[in-house]
Amino acid sequence: MQQARNQEDPVAGRAAGAVFRHPGRHRIAVFTLDGVIPFELGIPLRIFGAAVHPDDGRPLYEVVTCGLRPGAVRTDADFSIVVEHGPEALAEADTVVVPASYELGPVYTEGSLPAPLAAAVAAFRPGARVVSICTGSFLLAAAGLLDGRPATTHWTSADHFQRLFPRIRVDPDVLYVDDGDVLTSAGVAAGIDLCLHIVRRDFGAAVANAVSRRTVVPPHREGGQAQYIRRPLPEPRLVSTQRARAWALDRLDQPLTLRQLAEREAMSVRTFTRRFREEVGLSPGQWLTQQRIELARRLLESTGLSVDQIAHQAGFGTGASLRQHLQVALGVSPSAYRRTFRTSA
Repeated sequence: MQQARNQEDPVAGRAAGAVFRHPGRHRIAVFTLDGVIPFELGIPLRIFGAAVHPDDGRPLYEVVTCGLRPGAVRTDADFSIVVEHGPEALAEADTVVVPASYELGPVYTEGSLPAPLAAAVAAFRPGARVVSICTGSFLLAAAGLLDGRPATTHWTSADHFQRLFPRIRVDPDVLYVDDGDVLTSAGVAAGIDLCLHIVRRDFGAAVANAVSRRTVVPPHREGGQAQYIRRPLPEPRLVSTQRARAWALDRLDQPLTLRQLAEREAMSVRTFTRRFREEVGLSPGQWLTQQRIELARRLLESTGLSVDQIAHQAGFGTGASLRQHLQVALGVSPSAYRRTFRTSA
């Protein structure tokens, strides 16, 4: 599990003309191209900028915006933006984020990287984490950074993405893909989910949940959740499954059956299951497991309870069951997760 760089950097913020000026913070460069979508452009600063140390409130990230050159950058809206930094910011960044653009040209149509973009990608600091939002994945793919890897992009571009880059294992049905040092997200709001996921990965659930509260967005959606739900909101004449979900969240420590959940909404099990998947994008069982893992993570980070006690409170029953579920979801044991996030932030 990769953690953010917390050690003091003797270079960042000290060398004359340095882009990043705050040693000790994880450095993020948002690489902005003509045609950038303002919503996607604003996501990294809004999410990472809200991440602060839970004890003293100091910022955990430093975010700068850069382009192929300092100066004006066209957006897909009726205004332009001005960036202060060029590719030099990419050479200093611990994480590079590439938001979507509607003017990728041959990157989108042919999968080729023009010389200025190739030079910018070559400037990425070795070992830097690379992140794309929406069709920003086309730039990473054209640069060869996604070859042989799993990745995603906006569902409307997924087929074209796969034809253009056959060496990539494209998953068109997920919100985001975390492949270690390279992460890709689906369109628009999925970029928020991915950035929150990165905060969780770097500093734990408590910090990420605080960010979600400050930015008034859902605290966590699993990357494997479907990005395109044909009817994401219930029709006005139909009953939602919201009451059943709220009821279940107060009883995660108890055995919960599908019939109990359906009865909360006065539905048959079959109707409830269908409606639940339409609204949430997951089956009731998958959603319950997700919520129990979330609760277990919070308890591991914030309490000294034993693994068995946490397993009981989170509804897994036994420590062995919790270990199995956490290993599948995160690839770590409860004790390893606790060691990481009770000391990282």
